Amino acid sequence: MGSHRRTAPSSGPERSTALALGLLSAAATALGAVPATAAPQEDTRAEVDRLYREAEKATEAYNAADERADALRREIADAQDAIARKQQRVNTMREALGSLAGSQYRSGGLEPALALLLSEDPEDYLQKASVLDRIGVHQTAELKRLRGTLRSLSQDRAEAAKRLGALERSRKAAATHKRTVEKKLTEARRLLASLPAGERAAWDRASRSGRTDLLGPGGAPASGRAAAAVAAARSALGRPYVWGANGPAGFDCSGLTQWAYAQAGVALPRTSQAQRYAGRQVPLSEARPGDLVLYRSDASHVAMYMGNGQVIHAPYPGAPVRYDPVGMMPVSSVTRV
Repeated sequence: MGSHRRTAPSSGPERSTALALGLLSAAATALGAVPATAAPQEDTRAEVDRLYREAEKATEAYNAADERADALRREIADAQDAIARKQQRVNTMREALGSLAGSQYRSGGLEPALALLLSEDPEDYLQKASVLDRIGVHQTAELKRLRGTLRSLSQDRAEAAKRLGALERSRKAAATHKRTVEKKLTEARRLLASLPAGERAAWDRASRSGRTDLLGPGGAPASGRAAAAVAAARSALGRPYVWGANGPAGFDCSGLTQWAYAQAGVALPRTSQAQRYAGRQVPLSEARPGDLVLYRSDASHVAMYMGNGQVIHAPYPGAPVRYDPVGMMPVSSVTRV
């Protein structure tokens, strides 16, 4: 989601002044006079910009929590499978021990010394008893070992479940924050829609502005997989921004780059912050098509460089996947996958 590099809404006396000017402007319009100032319009634009930045940070936080939760779910499932297999082994050994115990009971359950005294073939008895004793010792040791492993796995599962619960709470908190921001975005869009058409057009131009002379054409993609990712990103042009989505019907910023590289057979992390370290960092001046361009100091936005000073990205809610200048906002790093 793009940031449009507007100043934050003023506060204190300056904000009071801006509000007062807004009231004067409304009054002048009602009287058929020319509005005195455009400050309220500037405030509206700045508020929209700020809310878009907040929404994108919340989206990436949600993506990170959700990705970690998915990984933990897989770990728990693997642990449960292992526990089930070892539990079956324990059950099998218990059945064997039970059969042995039943056999001993049916034979009378005599004390070993008395059984030896009454045996018609003492040598045969002693041989069988020795074998049974060795089997019993082996099974007992094996059962103890498996029970210890089972306890360890059970503890691991309980710990993973606790971690998963914490991550689920984190994900829900991020989603709640995102819903709060979306409410603000709805209000901001309403205010933006109330502006004259010329002002709305000016805001849209500002959101897509930026330097294109920061680097040269960029040449060909650095690799065949980068070329495939570039082609996939181009195929997504026009699809909507959908927070938390990674295609193919809609995308957020990191979802688009993850999906594009997945079409090239490359698995990227889910968040823009993690994608920053998904390859080798190169200077912006050496960027080539397919490179990931990270924005802002917190890497909360990512786009794909396409050459000729342009990137493709999923900007923000209400804006489709599109081309924009690479310098549309401050670049923090460039990653070659």
